[in-house]
Amino acid sequence: MKFGFDIDDTLINLRSHAFSIYNKKLNQKIAEDVFEDLKTVEIHHPFGLSDQEGKEMWNSLLEEIYFTSCPPYPQAVETLQELWHQGHEIYYITARPGEHGQRTMEWMIEQGFPVEEEKFFCGMKDQEKVKIIEKLDLDYYFDDKPGVLETLDIDALKIFVKDQSYNRHYKGQRLTDWGELKELVMENSRR
Repeated sequence: MKFGFDIDDTLINLRSHAFSIYNKKLNQKIAEDVFEDLKTVEIHHPFGLSDQEGKEMWNSLLEEIYFTSCPPYPQAVETLQELWHQGHEIYYITARPGEHGQRTMEWMIEQGFPVEEEKFFCGMKDQEKVKIIEKLDLDYYFDDKPGVLETLDIDALKIFVKDQSYNRHYKGQRLTDWGELKELVMENSRR
């Protein structure tokens, strides 16, 4: 089977990592529960930043956000390794800026994710992600953004949203813990 995965906030806890970096850089101590209640992908509002200031802050910290100690979600690496060892194809489709593609791929390998260069796609807008997903003829796809998932209209594709505070309105199948994946795949293969 062919499995496709978004990276940020699907396999790795990027926003939470960035939130802690913002706390340090801005010399603030905004609690984790404030982060967990955010209804937006953007994290700058609790810090009192305007949208423009938030965008500038994010862009100025991309290197630190992307390539330092951002943790994978529990069991994400092990689950993808298990799928890969079982002979399934693993694809990564991320909207991260293209100039970060090679380093992102290397960073993912360092974290233990099974990565093959020809199955790693980086540097596209969300609309382009949809086209790549359709072209790859995936069996399963996992992402955190309802905007991407809602535009996928492929009958055979089984779509899952990685649970986040900002996507709870999405009515599709939800993955809250990477340890659930095996059970979800088995359940969906029976349908």
